[in-house]
Amino acid sequence: MAHTLVNPEGLHDPVPFGYSHTAAVPAGTELVLVSGQYGSDPDGAVVSADFAEQVKRTFHNIGVALAAHGLDLGHVVRLRTYVVNHDGAKLGPIAGAVREIWGTRPPTQTLVGVASLATPDMLFEVEALAARP
Repeated sequence: MAHTLVNPEGLHDPVPFGYSHTAAVPAGTELVLVSGQYGSDPDGAVVSADFAEQVKRTFHNIGVALAAHGLDLGHVVRLRTYVVNHDGAKLGPIAGAVREIWGTRPPTQTLVGVASLATPDMLFEVEALAARP
């Protein structure tokens, strides 16, 4: 892993919410940026109207994108997450997926509530930044 995650004392524990407060990437590390992925099949169609299913498929798709660079989800340093009509009930599926993938070492993450995304059936989209060791 090319990065270090730190959750400093004096700040709340963010891990149960599915993120870490800080990440450091050493100089000279190659960064891979993944554009916004969503819960789509290989043809671009949204796989389900169910929010939790879209979350799960979105992270799968990020993994596919990273694999094209010889990386996996463990290399992710930062996520930027977009949620249509965000409310507290949507945090559970997101945090659950993050825990399933990253355990107690989630990447940094910013969640942004939005009115809509590129198509009306998209409920969830994530950009990722990964670091190659």
